[in-house]
Amino acid sequence: MATILVVDDELGIRGLLSEILSDEGHTVELAENAAEARAVRERLRPDLVLLDIWMPDVDGISLLKEWGAASLLSMPVIMMSGHGTIDTAVEATKYGATAFLEKPITLQKLLRAVEQALVRPAQRLLPAGLAPMAGGLSGALHPDLPALDGDGQLLAAPNGPGGALTLGPQAEQSFDLDRPLREARDAFEKSYFEFHLAKENGSMTRVAEKTGLERTHLYRKLKQLGVDLARNKRGAL
Repeated sequence: MATILVVDDELGIRGLLSEILSDEGHTVELAENAAEARAVRERLRPDLVLLDIWMPDVDGISLLKEWGAASLLSMPVIMMSGHGTIDTAVEATKYGATAFLEKPITLQKLLRAVEQALVRPAQRLLPAGLAPMAGGLSGALHPDLPALDGDGQLLAAPNGPGGALTLGPQAEQSFDLDRPLREARDAFEKSYFEFHLAKENGSMTRVAEKTGLERTHLYRKLKQLGVDLARNKRGAL
């Protein structure tokens, strides 16, 4: 089992993550700001750090950059944020983060990210066939954000069964037009609605406003197209 440092300014989140990780057999140390995180990291040399981005003194990205510049990133770092964006994921991976978790964090995603991060660096696994990041590092990005390398370029991430990770649909996609009109139109509409559902975190109200459809009509349309609504309803910590 590992020693894990949890850095978050919210007492409730620190306590909850500590309880979950302790139940998994890990030793958990807590810090509520960057100053405490520095001290714990120096004293204990943790095997893994869960680092919140938005903190009152020094933000998590700045602390990550500080550790990287001082050659102190001897452990994997998983970034956490309630406002996850592609830009944030790009920045985090550029400075050495191995994973990005958006709050509220599901139990499954937390444990999966921790398990993967604790694999020896030379053998660290990537979800769903993600390619390694630049510089020989590998990691698991937030599941709903595109896979990116160290330069912020998109990586191939095939979907599939058996534990494969399903990434959120992208704004630009290609379609096979050598097919009947109805099939081509349905394929486009399904991708269109899946994109907006992922973008709006499964909120039917916001998707209805965005697409200009009445909610009942929207729901019927999604069912007709075979859009999986359950995948957008995540149980959160």
